[in-house]
Amino acid sequence: MSYPQEEPQRSKIERRYRIFAREYVIDLNGTRAAIAAGYSKRGAEVTACRLLRRPAVRNRIAALMKKRAEKLDLTGEKVLKELARLAFANMADYIDIGPDGSARVNLSRVDRDKGAAIQEVTIDEYSERSGRVKDRTPTFETVKRIKFKLADKGQNLERLGRHLKLFTDKVEVTGLESLAERIRKARKAAGLVES
Repeated sequence: MSYPQEEPQRSKIERRYRIFAREYVIDLNGTRAAIAAGYSKRGAEVTACRLLRRPAVRNRIAALMKKRAEKLDLTGEKVLKELARLAFANMADYIDIGPDGSARVNLSRVDRDKGAAIQEVTIDEYSERSGRVKDRTPTFETVKRIKFKLADKGQNLERLGRHLKLFTDKVEVTGLESLAERIRKARKAAGLVES
C-alpha cells in the first residue's frame, strides 16, 4: 500500500542523490557535493560517506564518470602513454652539446610527444657590457638565457611502476600471537572449546 506523501519524499531523495552524484563527479569532494545537494554543512562529511556506500548513488556516479571519460575520449591506454612520455623524457632531446662540452638549448626538434614533458620554459633577455670599447663608449650585447624544466621523471616512473606492480609495499603485522590467545580464551569462556 502506498501513501500519497511517499512519492514526493522519494523523488526529493532521488533528486538529492542525482545532485550529489553530479557534484561529486566535478572534483570528487563528497563533503562539498553533499552540501550542494542540500544536506547540512555540519553533517556533510558523514552524509557523503553514507551516500557513497549506496548502490544507487555509486551506479549514478559510475555512469557519469563513464560518460565524461567517453566525452573526453579518455582511456587507460592514453593515460599510460602520457605517463610514459613524461617518465622517459630525456634532456638530450632538448639540447645540443658543443665540441667544448657547452650546452645550448635547441627546441627546434621538439614535437608533440617531447613537448608533453616540458613543464616550464623561461626566457630572460638582457643587455650586458661586452668589455669592448668603441670610440671610448662601452658596447653592450644582448644576452638571451633560456631555462626549461621537464616533468618529474622519478615520480612518473614510480606511477608506471605501480601500475605494472613492480613495487609492492610490505606491511608488517605484529601482535597476532596475543590476538590468537585472546580469541582462544574467549572461545573457552563461551564454552565453544573444551579445556
